[in-house]
Amino acid sequence: MAANMSPDEDAQRLLIQFRDEAGESLGSPFDVPVTITPEKLQLVCNALLQKDEPVPLAFFVHDAEIVASLEKTLAGQTVETEKVLDIIYQPQAVFRVRAVTRCTSSLEGHTEAVISVAFSPTGKYLASGSGDTTVRFWDLSTETPQFTAKGHRHWVLSIAWSPDGKKLASGCKNSQIFLWDPATGSQIGRVLTGHSKWITCLCWEPLHINPECRYLASASKDGSIRIWDTLMGRCDKILTSHTQSVTCVKWGGDGLLYSSSQDRTIKVWRSQDGVLCRTLQGHAHWVNTMALSTDYVLRTGAFEPAEATINPQDVSGSLAELKDKAQQRYDQVRGQEPERLVSGSDDFTLFLWRPAEDKKPLERMTGHQALINQVLFSPDTRIIASASFDKSIKLWDGRTGKYLTSLRGHVSAVYQIAWSADSRLLVSGSSDSTLKVWDAKMKKLAIDLPGHADEVYATDWSPDGQRVASGGKDKCLRIWRR
Repeated sequence: MAANMSPDEDAQRLLIQFRDEAGESLGSPFDVPVTITPEKLQLVCNALLQKDEPVPLAFFVHDAEIVASLEKTLAGQTVETEKVLDIIYQPQAVFRVRAVTRCTSSLEGHTEAVISVAFSPTGKYLASGSGDTTVRFWDLSTETPQFTAKGHRHWVLSIAWSPDGKKLASGCKNSQIFLWDPATGSQIGRVLTGHSKWITCLCWEPLHINPECRYLASASKDGSIRIWDTLMGRCDKILTSHTQSVTCVKWGGDGLLYSSSQDRTIKVWRSQDGVLCRTLQGHAHWVNTMALSTDYVLRTGAFEPAEATINPQDVSGSLAELKDKAQQRYDQVRGQEPERLVSGSDDFTLFLWRPAEDKKPLERMTGHQALINQVLFSPDTRIIASASFDKSIKLWDGRTGKYLTSLRGHVSAVYQIAWSADSRLLVSGSSDSTLKVWDAKMKKLAIDLPGHADEVYATDWSPDGQRVASGGKDKCLRIWRR
C-alpha cells in the first residue's frame, strides 16, 4: 500500500530502523512522525549510540539523503507503510573546514609555468615545481618565498612529500629525482638516476609501514616503476611488465603498489619483493590517473586534521608513536574492506576496482564526454570526484561507483581538484583561469575564485584546512584563505 494518506489522519507515522553503513542495526525499530527532520533524527540516533560526545550524522533512505524532512525525501518514492523503513546513518567529520573566499597572496618567483603545488602532510610547508627547472618552498606564516631548490636541468613534472613531512621528492623531464629538506631548502643525499625517460609520478611508502619514510616509488615514460632506497641513494627494485609509459603509481596501505599505464592496464605489485600480483584490464585507451580510497589518510600519516591548530605544526613523537598513530588512522579509514582503487582514462570512463581481491571491476563509470584528468576519493572515502576536459567535475558514490551529480560552472577543461579535509568541500582549477569551490553536500558552486591571468594547472588544499594554493601558466603561485 502506498503512502497516500491525507495529513489529518493519524497514520502519518512510520516505523524506522537505524542502520550503519555496513547494514548493522542500531536499537530496535520505532515509530516517528513522517515530518521528522535530520536534526531530530540526529538527537534520537546519538541517544541510541550512547557516545560521550554526540557526533554529526547524515541520514539516508534508499540512497537519498534526508535534507529537509523524511517526508520530503520520501516524496516520489513508493513506500510501504506497514514495513519497517531502514534509515542509514553516516558519521560526518567532527570538525568543519570553511571555504576559502579570497586571494591573500600572489607569489612571484617562478619564471615559467607552475606545474605542481603540494602542501606538506600537516600543511606547515608548501612546495611548487615549475617548468623553470626549480622547486620552490614558500613560508606560509608570512606567505613569502622561502627557498629556491636548484638542481634539475629540465621541467619539474612531479613532486611528492614524504608522509612525515621531512622530505620532498621531485622528478623532472630529464629523468632525475632529487630529494630536498623543506627546513633548509637544500638537497638531501644524491641524485636518484636510472630511468631512461622522464618521471611521470612519485609516491612514498606509507608511514604506518615504515615511519622512517625510507622508500620512494617512481613511475616513468620508460615503462618501468623503480623503488628507491632514499637513505642509501640507490635503486632497490625495478618493476617491469608495462609495455608503454607508466602514468601513475600509488603505494597502498596493505603492502601493495599500483601502477597505471598508457598500455591500457593497471598492475598490482607486492611492494616487499616486487612480484606482479595481477593485471587489471578494461580500459580501451590510456589510463591517466588513479586514486586509492585511502590516499588522504596515507598522505597525512600521523597528522589528524580534526586536531589542527591555526598555526601549522610538525607532528611530534617517537618513530614508534608516529607509526602507531598512522596505523590507527589508516585502520579507521580503511574499515573492514580492503582499499578501493578508481582509475580514469582517455576513453572517457572510470573504473572502480577492489584490486587486492579481484581483477574484475566493481563498476564501469560512464558519463564524461572527454578524457579524465584527475580522480580523487574524498578523505572519508564516501565520494569519488573526477575532473575532465569536458569542463565538468562529476561526483560518484565511493563504495559502488554509482553516479551522483555533475558540477558545472567551468567554461573550459578542469585540470586538478582537491578535497577539504572534512570531505564537505572541493576546489577545482581550470584552463578558464578560475578556481571554484564546490559544496559536495549541496552539490553546487559555493565560491568562484578568479584571479589568475591564465590557465590553472595545479591546486591543493592544505590538510589543516587553512589554505588553498594554486599555480599555472601565469607563473604566479596564489594562496587563498577564508
